[in-house]
Formats: sequence, C-alpha cells, structure tokens
Amino acid sequence: MAEIVIRNTNERITGEENVREFLNNQEVVYEHWNMEKLPADLQENFKLSDDDKQRILDTFDEEIRDLAARRGYKIWDVITLSESTPNIEDLLKKFEEVHTHSEDEIRAIVGGKGIFIIKGSDDVGYFNVELEPGDVISVPENTPHFFTLMENKQIIAVRLFIEENGWVATPVEDPQFQ
Repeated sequence: MAEIVIRNTNERITGEENVREFLNNQEVVYEHWNMEKLPADLQENFKLSDDDKQRILDTFDEEIRDLAARRGYKIWDVITLSESTPNIEDLLKKFEEVHTHSEDEIRAIVGGKGIFIIKGSDDVGYFNVELEPGDVISVPENTPHFFTLMENKQIIAVRLFIEENGWVATPVEDPQFQ
C-alpha cells in the first residue's frame, strides 16, 4: 500500500483509506490493482523481454482498458528500471527535476518501488507518495512533481498516455521545493 510523507512536517499517512482520502483532497487519483493476478515469473523480474512486458499488459488488460475508458488514455506501455538499466543514474537525474505536463501522469506499479514527489495545496506543500506493487496513481496535469526510484532502484510500471508522443515535461523552478 502507498504511504504519504508530508515533506515540511514529516507527517506520515498510512492505511489505504487514509492515503486515498489525502490524495483525493489533493486531486490525485489513487487506485489499487490485485497483484495476485501477476504470474510469479514476472514479479520482481527487472529484466523483462518485450514478450514479458506484453504478458503484463495482457494480465492487467481489463484494468488498463477501464482506466483508458474513464480518463481518455490512448496508448500504454511497461517500463522497467533497475541497476542493470544502461545509464540509470543519468535517467534518474532527468526524472528528479520538478516539472509539469499538459496531461496527467499515471503509473501502475507492478514490481519494485517508486516515489512521486508532488506539490500539494498551499497548506500541505510538497509530499512524497511511496508506491509499491498494486498502487496506481495519477498526478493531475500542470501539477509540479517528479518521479524517482527508492533505495533499491528497481521498478516495473505500466504507463498510460493521452498524447501518443507521451508526456512532455516542462521544467518548473520552484523555491518552495526542498
């Protein structure tokens, strides 16, 4: 289950209903997929072939198509990152810059762990959303944020897009980001 850390107070929010309520108040969509559906050989496998990625998409086809129908997504893929990913440190530096998009950024975590750092309402400021398998999150368009990996530097995620070219990041200089 996802957990929230409010960066300026270090308050930690746990429990699915508490997390869902907090994120809903910040206009962030949060859902949870059943990871028991995922075949064992695809769980925690961070060197996926194209066929393996397609098997993940096939496994969660119903959930993906439901999200696409509700939110207007047109295409989707699977991304995997780990220490074996070429230029992983350079990729992470690129990810770890506060930015916005003209469409929401959605990820469904199916392996490993990741973290979104999102700018919330004025009374909250930036907060971390620590994600694990089964967590699905959608950061609203034009909301300052970034995504990165947690200490283990391993993740498998389904990404959905409205624009067929994917997300285009617009960097944000924000003195409130710490």
